[in-house]
Amino acid sequence: MSDNKTQFFHFHTINEFMLPDFRQQVLNQVITNLDLLPAGLRAQLSTQIRQLVKVPGFRNSAAAPAAVKARGSVQAFERSPQFAASVLSAWSELNADLRQQVYDFLIQRGWKLLPVEADRSKLPGFLTRWPKAEQFDVLDEAFRAIHPETTHSKDDISLMVVWLSTRLPYELVEVPDDEAPAE
Repeated sequence: MSDNKTQFFHFHTINEFMLPDFRQQVLNQVITNLDLLPAGLRAQLSTQIRQLVKVPGFRNSAAAPAAVKARGSVQAFERSPQFAASVLSAWSELNADLRQQVYDFLIQRGWKLLPVEADRSKLPGFLTRWPKAEQFDVLDEAFRAIHPETTHSKDDISLMVVWLSTRLPYELVEVPDDEAPAE
């Protein structure tokens, strides 16, 4: 890069790339399965829900029924980078099989990724440069050729690619030159 600076979008910028129905599906899956998450992530999400999510009729939004809490979480997901990162991290945990398959798939395609177990929520956000040849349709088709048994949607696969690569398809480039953070 000529200016030697890596640009990031905060994690809640993902909302510009997600359809509202899919965002709600992700929130529903995470919030209804909080008890399946590792203790640290579950505690972090519960704290964020108490602090950021407003559910009418509940002083403590964490005490609301999961479906109501999930609907009430949309605004927090749209506005809070930390909450968006926690939700995406939890979603990734809940879809560990897909996460490993997409990780292996991207590595085979030459993507440079953090280790699969890395806590991506600690990063400043998403990188802005995306390989032009790796559009979501191309990736989905290639992934399904390798994993024809998958029952995951194109949206699931695309979101996992975004989360594992910590990239959003904002600036399409031949080869991203910001694969690693600047020293």
